[in-house]
Amino acid sequence: MEVLISNDDGIDAPGLRALFEACDALGGDVRPTVVAPEECHSAGGHRVTTERMLAVREHAPGWIGVDGTPADCVRVALHGLRHKPAWVLSGINSGGNLGADVYLSGTVAAVREATIHGVCGIAFSHYLGRGLRFDWERASRWTRRVLGALKDETLKPGEFWNVNFPSLPGGAGEPPLVFCDHLGSSLHVAYEAVEGGFVYAGNYHARVRDPGSDVEACFSGAIAISRVGL
Repeated sequence: MEVLISNDDGIDAPGLRALFEACDALGGDVRPTVVAPEECHSAGGHRVTTERMLAVREHAPGWIGVDGTPADCVRVALHGLRHKPAWVLSGINSGGNLGADVYLSGTVAAVREATIHGVCGIAFSHYLGRGLRFDWERASRWTRRVLGALKDETLKPGEFWNVNFPSLPGGAGEPPLVFCDHLGSSLHVAYEAVEGGFVYAGNYHARVRDPGSDVEACFSGAIAISRVGL
């Protein structure tokens, strides 16, 4: 089974390696291939490139870098490199992609692009609270749990999965998997006035925790799993 892996943090991101190492949880003869951006495109949304050549470079066998966006990477993989994956997995993003974040996220855009082309997809992101560090080995273990839970679930046409890992201290134990709504919870948006303009000063951690939402589940310490439609 061929699995295509991408992200928006770039081909050298540790979260990408953590996702790659978890793919064996899909079972059978899994053949993961990475096609990821050469540079970080965080919060770049679903931008695609049509006005210039997209350079492609092999970093290692099965690891391809594309001089473009996450959505570009999926397009190049499917229609340039002619991959035919059963799944497209994106992440693991360094930061949450909850609620309204899915409209801004390059991580989610890669999976959305796959869904447009009829390929099942899962976007993985990892929320991080203040004062904590990412534990990518633990995140890879959590990814295996999620893949094991989702591999036999049925997605309707135009749907994909959006998964967010919680921010937990070391030794906190295994978080539950919570299937929850994607309610489009808004971000906390604020700007600080400076000479000549404004600097973004929004507080991600202060966003509204709508009951039953992915924000509430993830901020409460669970692995939030949501169906998202195109």
